[in-house]
Amino acid sequence: MRDWRRSVGWVALGALSYLVLLQGYELWSGERVTLLAKVGTTVAVAVLTLVGTALLGRRLDARAR
Repeated sequence: MRDWRRSVGWVALGALSYLVLLQGYELWSGERVTLLAKVGTTVAVAVLTLVGTALLGRRLDARAR
């Protein structure tokens, strides 16, 4: 159960970090990104973070043993 909660935490951190970077891009460049593009890319970042967390977590756990 603890591993699942950790993965969700990393996914949330990754998705929110991406949204902060996207907002900074919008403010810096003056260009706006559509809501659909924001949602789509945020979901993609969340999925990639979840996969990366799962793979790296298993590898680190195996190395620690």
